[in-house]
Amino acid sequence: MRLTLDALLAIDAIDRRGSFAAAAHELHRVPSALTYTVQKLEEDLDVLLFDRRGHRAKLTPAGRALLEEGRHLLRAAGELEARVKRVATGWEADLRIAYDGLLPAAAMLKLARDFYAQNADTRLRFNAEVLGGCWDALASGRADLAIGASGEGPSGGGYQTRPLGEIDWEFAVAPSHPLAQAEEPLTRADILAHRAVVVADSSRSLPPRTTGLLSGQDTLTLSDAASKLQAHVMGLGVGYLPRCLTAAAAARGELVIRKTEEPKVSQMLYLAWRTAHRGKALRWFVGQVCAKGWLEHALESCRA
Repeated sequence: MRLTLDALLAIDAIDRRGSFAAAAHELHRVPSALTYTVQKLEEDLDVLLFDRRGHRAKLTPAGRALLEEGRHLLRAAGELEARVKRVATGWEADLRIAYDGLLPAAAMLKLARDFYAQNADTRLRFNAEVLGGCWDALASGRADLAIGASGEGPSGGGYQTRPLGEIDWEFAVAPSHPLAQAEEPLTRADILAHRAVVVADSSRSLPPRTTGLLSGQDTLTLSDAASKLQAHVMGLGVGYLPRCLTAAAAARGELVIRKTEEPKVSQMLYLAWRTAHRGKALRWFVGQVCAKGWLEHALESCRA
């Protein structure tokens, strides 16, 4: 057989990372081995898979078609491997956990520490996601469990959910920002006249979401909530932040909380997992995160 899973893994990593060297680092291989794998497949198939001109390795149309179908094979192979191991031991070989970037990484590390005390062999992988990214990771098979997914899940079902609690939002600006002295409540026109700081949705397949952004408003787009908070403090823009993030900064005088005519409503966060997944590790995490008060305790480190 000319096409192998190893070759598909290599092509997938190169496409995501943008270079053979970065892909080799991710796969713990030397770049020359990765180059040989791709060249051998190109020779076997008699097609060019990558356009190697320029600094970034770009897939040719043939390479893109191969990868799009190949990712279905990679996902199926991964699910088969995990299923076999679950049948044998009850413990998953790997558990992939997506969590909303509003939740502190410290809360995830505490979960990992408590899980390792169970002496299970399951390898854990945590990925921070933004807005619809948790649902996207679950629906696409990139994650087995989503902690802090917000809004409605994707259509089609296939997953279970549990509410964790709500996040409250506050409109925050730097003390030096013009809106810090503007008359309250702030109107749409007041806010529209100033740059908004937003965090980009990390979804790969589902339509990206926006929240708290006015049509036509200038934006500064960042990758995570911590960067957004810092941008607010520096006066680079305005917008809504979770109260758990604004509390400490406001107490230090770094932020001013303003009332608006159209306040952002509280947002429910959910725990979600695929219905077909019944491994012991997933059940352990569901039990821990669904425990009363878990979200409140998880957010405590944000308020420090």
